[in-house]
Amino acid sequence: MRHSARSAGSRQAAGSPADPAPSAPGHGRGPAGAPAARAAGLTKVYGRDQTSVTALDSVDITFDRGRFTAIMGPSGSGKSTLMHCLAGLDSVSAGHVYIGDVDLSTLSDKRLTQLRRDRIGFIFQQFNLLPTLSAAENITLPLAIAGRKPDRAWMDAVVAAVGLADRLRHLPSELSGGQQQRVACARALVTRPEIVFADEPTGNLDSRSSAEVLSFLRHSVREFGQTIVMVTHDATAASYSDEVVFLADGRIVDAMPNPTADAVLDRMKHLDAARAGAPAGYHPGIEG
Repeated sequence: MRHSARSAGSRQAAGSPADPAPSAPGHGRGPAGAPAARAAGLTKVYGRDQTSVTALDSVDITFDRGRFTAIMGPSGSGKSTLMHCLAGLDSVSAGHVYIGDVDLSTLSDKRLTQLRRDRIGFIFQQFNLLPTLSAAENITLPLAIAGRKPDRAWMDAVVAAVGLADRLRHLPSELSGGQQQRVACARALVTRPEIVFADEPTGNLDSRSSAEVLSFLRHSVREFGQTIVMVTHDATAASYSDEVVFLADGRIVDAMPNPTADAVLDRMKHLDAARAGAPAGYHPGIEG
């Protein structure tokens, strides 16, 4: 099944004002009109022969720029594996993954590392902040590693958006969980990436902190024109996205634009029920 997320201008929530012109984080790097990321015939197989398990089965998917897409599915559906392959964190068994117009399979390890550093932002369930660095130093760490100086105006805009201007000198141990994850969000955006991949970004947060992080992610799409792909098991988190893509047994089985938490939860119940009725398709050893 082929899924293509529509352009950001193709729909708008009823009664909401027109989105402001984006500040174009890193979208100029790809050719005009090219999607932020896409996969063609993406297949991932673990093991060999009788022990092999197909985590992803010929997945075709496109992520247009300036969109917030959530990926959901039952345990073992392949959603985290899909994100890891799209982000160049895991190799593919067959097919192709593109960031902009770059085929990841053509890159050496060094060039792939550079692409991840310069063109992709990451937000993980674990905040992955260095405990000895301040919030500001953690935010600018990817730039420091790359030998680049931060664009002060852009950094100020990102810091203001996450609401951490008065916490930049604090160490991670002096911040709440929600504040630490907002530092991680700012770190992901400060390099002006073409796309941000978020893996269960609210998994370790309470409901209030989760809402703050999700609101920022949605804000970064609306205000900055960022592209975000988020893996989540939480229907409420998914409701912040423009569209939810559902996986089951390594395949895309459905998509839901304009999601609500109730509608997403209902769809997941159907997928879980189908999984319970078809044990032969279950791959318990596969992540996400």
